[in-house]
Amino acid sequence: MRRLRAWGVHALTAGGAVCALLALMAASDGRLRVTFAWLFAATLVDGVDGWIARLADVRRHLPHVEGDRLDDVVDFTTYVFVPAYLVAAGHVPVGSWALVTAAAMIVASAIGFARKAAKTADHFFTGFPSYWNIVVFYLLVLPVPEWLAAVTLLVLAGLVFAPVRFVYPSRTPRWQGLTVGLGLVWGVTVAAMIATFPDVPPAMAALSLVYPVYYVALSVWLDGSRRRT
Repeated sequence: MRRLRAWGVHALTAGGAVCALLALMAASDGRLRVTFAWLFAATLVDGVDGWIARLADVRRHLPHVEGDRLDDVVDFTTYVFVPAYLVAAGHVPVGSWALVTAAAMIVASAIGFARKAAKTADHFFTGFPSYWNIVVFYLLVLPVPEWLAAVTLLVLAGLVFAPVRFVYPSRTPRWQGLTVGLGLVWGVTVAAMIATFPDVPPAMAALSLVYPVYYVALSVWLDGSRRRT
């Protein structure tokens, strides 16, 4: 039964890739609200599968299956590939830079995922953690000019290689309670935004930015504190 539960946890993780497939199918039909709904579902899976895996002691009962590798494969499809498709297909307006920008996202994140220091022993991400699903969503929700959207994506692609540590929301111990609590509120807000997409109320969009700003500020502060010690 313990091995069966462990297989179930891996199946849950792999289910995130199914969400990516459904998101891609919806995007190909121009149904962006459905696309982001499936990407949101994949993020929910990614948010709980690690906790469930540790609870079920999956490493012990299925030592021949690398859960971290499976998680990376699924995360690449949901956090990188589908958002890059949205850019390449012109759903995220970046002008004539669509293919170049999408390629930069994919190449940078592919290398970033393969880096040995992509995740540190004390539970931080090294470099921008390829949250492209969030970035492209905000580029569609907020009134961002095409040139600024392209610049934002290209800069973030470069930041994948930056020696800056970003918070791993569910595992970084410093300020974890506040980070997780705010993250849950933000998740509910994003779900409401997806439900109203593309006519997201401006006030809701502005309010939802509190958590991303907090996340970046906390990451910069903690990374700076580490460098000063």
